[in-house]
Amino acid sequence: MSGGQKHQNKHAWKPDANRKKNDTELGGRLKPFSEITGVCSRCRDQIQWKRKYGKYKALIEPAKCQRCSKRNVRQAYHNLCSGCAKDLNVCAKCSCHVERIIGRDLSEVEAEKKTLEEAIKNARERDRRALLRAMNKGKTGTSVKTTINEEGKKVGELFPAESLDEYAELNREDEDEDDDNEDQICN
Repeated sequence: MSGGQKHQNKHAWKPDANRKKNDTELGGRLKPFSEITGVCSRCRDQIQWKRKYGKYKALIEPAKCQRCSKRNVRQAYHNLCSGCAKDLNVCAKCSCHVERIIGRDLSEVEAEKKTLEEAIKNARERDRRALLRAMNKGKTGTSVKTTINEEGKKVGELFPAESLDEYAELNREDEDEDDDNEDQICN
C-alpha cells in the first residue's frame, strides 16, 4: 500500500476545541507563549508542534542546566542554560553542534530595548506615539520591517536611523522644515 492515509480529514484537529480559552492563561491573547530561542531549527519545529497541538507544558520554575548544574534553564524542553549553549555553540535542547541558532540572546534583546527607550525619550510626542504604535503592532503578530546595514546595525521603519544621534539630527531637520513652511504660509 502506497500513498497517504486512506481517508483525508476535512478539518484540522484543534486541541481543546470545545473549551473556551481564557485570555490571561498561558497561550492566550494577553499572555502569549515566549519566543523560542537558543535551539536549532529541528528542535524549534518540535516545540512549535507541541504548542500547536496542545502538548506544550511550560516550566513553572527554572530547571537545572545539565552542564553547569545551576538553575538557569528558563525555557521548557531546554537542557542547557543560554550561557552554556552559547559558549559551546550547541542547541540548548538536543546539544547538537550547529552553525545557526534560532532566536536572539537575552542581552541582545535588552540592549535593543534600552536603545528604543532612549529613542522614545528623546523623540517628539508625535514620533514617540508612532514608535509605540509600531512596537505594539509588532507584538500582536505582524512584524515590523528592519534591515541590517553594512556595519551590522538594524535600520528600518521602526527606527529609521543608524544611531540615536542621526535620529535626533533627522528630527531637528524635520522641525526646521516645518518652521520654514509655517513662515511661508503666514507671509
